[in-house]
Amino acid sequence: MSPNILLVEDNPADARLVQEALVERALDAALFWMPSGEQALAFLRHDAAQSAALMPDLVLLDLNLPGLSGHEVLAAIKQDPSLLHIPVVVLTSSSAPADVRAAYRAHANAYLVKPDDFDDFLALVADLHHHWLQAVLLPSRVA
Repeated sequence: MSPNILLVEDNPADARLVQEALVERALDAALFWMPSGEQALAFLRHDAAQSAALMPDLVLLDLNLPGLSGHEVLAAIKQDPSLLHIPVVVLTSSSAPADVRAAYRAHANAYLVKPDDFDDFLALVADLHHHWLQAVLLPSRVA
């Protein structure tokens, strides 16, 4: 069964880049894209209550979102007993020290800054896929 990735990203171009990187590198994963924090939490909470088959194995989270910020989404995920086991990787354009510290204080599993170069972005997505969906043993992937 293919791993599931939830991408929480308000910029359609950046969401398309993640999808292109998965295709370009022939990475096996189903990508679910939510353009707002509210939609992401609704998706997560609905799936937690309805079907484990659609629960993401990994969340890629932008910080600069309309409505609920990425920081608020991260806090909500890590405070919900049915969701806190899901690794959350912050994938954002901000390298501000305050954002990095706040994300880790809220229990982000990793913090990455989006590269400007397309080839670097492809490599980053491939590295993310390899680490989180192949090398690491996740609770969602064990029977």
